[in-house]
Amino acid sequence: MPVDVHTNKSQSPSKELEQVFLDHYDLVYRAAFRITGNSTDAEDALQTLFMRLIRRESTPDLKAGWPPYLHRAAINVALDIVRKRGRSVSITEMEPWIKESRPDPYREHKSNEIAASLRVALSELSPRSAEVFVLRHIEGYSNVDIAKMLSTSTGSIAVTLFRARGSLRKSLNSFVGGQ
Repeated sequence: MPVDVHTNKSQSPSKELEQVFLDHYDLVYRAAFRITGNSTDAEDALQTLFMRLIRRESTPDLKAGWPPYLHRAAINVALDIVRKRGRSVSITEMEPWIKESRPDPYREHKSNEIAASLRVALSELSPRSAEVFVLRHIEGYSNVDIAKMLSTSTGSIAVTLFRARGSLRKSLNSFVGGQ
């Protein structure tokens, strides 16, 4: 059962939010790391997200519970960080999802370039499109799960994904040489 940090009278909001942090900081960090590509920015996203929750005067929409809310918020904060940079971020600590198992140095370098290009291309999408793309293709959620998280229809998610993939394809086209 989700903890409501603003209405439960048994503990202070700060104590309850502290418990939410302890229970879910790894989820927020991992989601942010997948977007930003480095631990420093992922930690910044984690801190930013929880500072926003501390300052918030009302309870966030927790219909689906804390994990989905925090996951979505982490993605959005991480995308904000990438957008602010206006460039790709350090990718010395790439998450395994972007690399094959032990590629040769050339392939590893190309994989890092692709990851950096994808981050830049994602930062050029609308926040909603980037969020839907990340939830589907990086986090592995189904269209049905994403529709529930975002309180929309699966058709809307499918259209958003179609458009996002088209935009990303155009953005990345120059990187792959027009293929």
